[in-house]
Amino acid sequence: MPASTASYGAGSALALALAAAFHAGSPTALRAGPAPEPRQTEQTGHALYVAACASCHGPDGRGAPKAMVAFADPLPDLTDCSFATREPDADWMAIVHDGGPARGFGRMMPAFGGALTLEQIERILAYVRTLCPDRSWPRGELNLPRPLVTEKAFPEDEVVLSTGLAAEGEGDVASKLVYERRFGARNQVELVVPFGFAETSGSGWASGVGDLGVAVKRALFHSLESGRILSVTGEVVLPTGNDAKGFSKGTTVFEPFVSFGQILPGEGFLHAQAGVALPANTDRVRSEAFWRVAMGRSFSEKRWGRTWSPMVELLGARELVAGEPVHWDAVPQVQVTLSRRQHVMASLGVRIPLNDAGARPTQVLFYVLWDWFDGPLLGGW
Repeated sequence: MPASTASYGAGSALALALAAAFHAGSPTALRAGPAPEPRQTEQTGHALYVAACASCHGPDGRGAPKAMVAFADPLPDLTDCSFATREPDADWMAIVHDGGPARGFGRMMPAFGGALTLEQIERILAYVRTLCPDRSWPRGELNLPRPLVTEKAFPEDEVVLSTGLAAEGEGDVASKLVYERRFGARNQVELVVPFGFAETSGSGWASGVGDLGVAVKRALFHSLESGRILSVTGEVVLPTGNDAKGFSKGTTVFEPFVSFGQILPGEGFLHAQAGVALPANTDRVRSEAFWRVAMGRSFSEKRWGRTWSPMVELLGARELVAGEPVHWDAVPQVQVTLSRRQHVMASLGVRIPLNDAGARPTQVLFYVLWDWFDGPLLGGW
């Protein structure tokens, strides 16, 4: 993140960027002006940017000096790909059209829906997108809603607390805290800390921390035009948990897998994941192959309000031993954005065994997700 925006995060910088882009450089310019002249509707995105944005945001997108603008807040650099590529056009459109409060920012950014047409805003945004010259950064539109189990292909900056509760049989609460951090254009490092509580026959409840996981993800291919992204991840699960209490597998496990995401028509989306779990000690844990697919659709309240994403996952897994069956599970679920900034989300679902249900109990699954790059956990509400 550039020094000029380090204290704001991507979401705050986005609001400031759009504020700068449409302010004319004086306090009176904070009010939406009259509708543009008919000839303006025929201008290119670059021409509209020069007319409406360059006085504050600079002709090159790097921001005008503070002495030339009417506010002290730092201006983000629109040529910084790490900032400029993260958010989908819908987030930019929401702030420009409905003002800063539409995404939990201050009224410094007014609503320009009465001064600029949607087509004009789209042209300006299309031009702003060209200010990042490096096409290796995946666009925010490919950051599809996160399923409860299937791993996404998009590299992210998030903290996720997920939990599974046994709905039948002995009590079992399995949780994990996941920290994800992007580095470079296509990469992500991930740290997974599992912990939980389990009911044991005649011994009450036991609690402990499980095996620590460390993973690195890289996006091999992405295309906004085709709506596709493909990534490969390598994860190592270390035997750091309490083996005596049943919170460790007792051996190192390597988990390479591939993840795929696809934008579908009508706000639909699809995720797919396939990989293997390869334990160092197969006497303790058997090797396993797994494959997962999730499909859903997003619905937004009004035009850019809270987003609901119902989806269903189909999960398959098979131990790599002759004669072992394939275990199938279905996970109907729904994700919802909680904050107006849409950087805090929650998801709730049920994992239902489709075969061999006696040995594998139904589980209630949920998570809370915080996209920390977009702002503080308690900001943007």
